[in-house]
Amino acid sequence: MDRSDLLELERNSEIAEFQPGNTLRVHVKVVEGERERTQVFEGVCLRIQRKGSSSNFTVRRVTQGIGVERTFLYHSPRVEKVEVTRHGRVRRAKLYYLRDRTGRAARVPERTRYAQRKIHSY
Repeated sequence: MDRSDLLELERNSEIAEFQPGNTLRVHVKVVEGERERTQVFEGVCLRIQRKGSSSNFTVRRVTQGIGVERTFLYHSPRVEKVEVTRHGRVRRAKLYYLRDRTGRAARVPERTRYAQRKIHSY
């Protein structure tokens, strides 16, 4: 028996269903001293790792020419909400090739209304 089997995991209803290639807005609680505020991190989802209690997803954004990636845990109390702003059309599950691209080559085309696939729920 694994340790993760003993944990009762509840899905956070504020996390929308998404897949790699989608543009996400992740609302994260940030603690600065005694204050706590919400910070929004917006970028393209590069990967999703489903591993039970340690499931996570990685979001990448480019700010002033510098690429920043953050990995968020699905079951973390720090992740308040995840919104999908764009549905991207990609053909693979891990989008690591976007790290080497800049400018227009790094864009993920938007999925059209007719090409909408069923997004597997987490």
